Amino acid sequence: MADRYLRFAGTAPGRFLTRRLGLPQPAELRRWSPERPSLDGGLLHLTAGKTDLDLAPALARTGLPDGTGGPVAAVVLDATGVRDVDGLAEVHAALHPVVRSVASSGRIVVLGSPLDAGDHHQAAVQQALEGFVRSLGKEIGRGRTVNLLRLTDARSAESALRFLLSPKSAYVDGQVIETVRAEEAAVDWHRPLAGRTALVTGGARGIGEAVAETLARDGARVVVLDVPQAEQDARRVAERLGGTALALDITAADAGERIAAALPDGLDVLVHNAGITRDRRLVNMPAERWSPVLEVNLASVLRTTDALLAAGAVARGGRIVATASIAGLAGNAGQTNYGASKAGVVGLVRALAPRALAEHGVTVNAVAPGFIETKMTAAVPLFIREAGRRMNSLAQGGLPADVAETTAWLAHPASGGVNGQVVRVCGQSLLGA
Repeated sequence: MADRYLRFAGTAPGRFLTRRLGLPQPAELRRWSPERPSLDGGLLHLTAGKTDLDLAPALARTGLPDGTGGPVAAVVLDATGVRDVDGLAEVHAALHPVVRSVASSGRIVVLGSPLDAGDHHQAAVQQALEGFVRSLGKEIGRGRTVNLLRLTDARSAESALRFLLSPKSAYVDGQVIETVRAEEAAVDWHRPLAGRTALVTGGARGIGEAVAETLARDGARVVVLDVPQAEQDARRVAERLGGTALALDITAADAGERIAAALPDGLDVLVHNAGITRDRRLVNMPAERWSPVLEVNLASVLRTTDALLAAGAVARGGRIVATASIAGLAGNAGQTNYGASKAGVVGLVRALAPRALAEHGVTVNAVAPGFIETKMTAAVPLFIREAGRRMNSLAQGGLPADVAETTAWLAHPASGGVNGQVVRVCGQSLLGA
């Protein structure tokens, strides 16, 4: 559904009125396209504190030129060496002079270190970076984003750096993402999923369809799974993408076994996207509205994941990406069932991720969408819909493609250092952390 306010705010009269009335001033976001795959402008690499990281090779491979003396599309501040309050002063000194020069839809990525439990001074100032980043993200405006990447080595963080410094991360803002050292993988950065099989549940429409399209763009052979009632739509999507359709009720007790049987050669990427809502306040919610949401959104994810891992159906080096929601992180009135199910997905990811990596060589992460422009949100009453759109740092709704790009990054062969993460795709929603 068209965002008429966004279009109006981008006109000269719109900019004048929104400034005078103190209304949100959303900027049209710069998203990825084949014609414009990179940000427009250069990259500034700054430091605060002493650092041992050699970021130059990884940053050079982002394709962004040196931004010194020219238009600045992105700033990377290496604050991994900040260990005391004086180091935080260096963070201010580094960014204060350059924030204004960052172009619209530009990026600021602050690099931090894992918190050191044995050094409370280091832990305090590294945690302070989180508050700094989230606050800067809420004030910087003009479609620019600010994120914090905690890392231990530059090489394992390369896929995250490439993603956060590209138009693909347009609606990822105010996030804290941790990476760990991982085995290096030979990667075709243009078609990283070539030769790999990806299964997308709920892939016949909406966000699931966008995820399937993006994974196919990146080279994957996509299997579009949806309920038998949506088989025709699933086949339409699969045929368009050169993939296959699988009509299956994901809540069936043997769904995992049937998926494994349908994919005798296994799969490399498993995307749990299928989900439903049955909204009503708890006092008015009968069991028949509670149970289906928990069954589709959580129980089926638990069962099929367990079955596919136990059967060895997800190849080593594989990726599992589940779909949570900001409703599961912050709660939402009228969605106790949905919020519970999506919070359960977060718990699954955090608990399973280290074990799945150790035992199966598979990473487990989740995306947590905020207000995304879909047919479902188009049916929301006008004033509630407008509030959902504007209550984030970018003052607009996201697109299914934003969720899809984040999913594709987590599914990337070079993203082995990203595990157990829940990445909000919400424009830094004002709800929750």
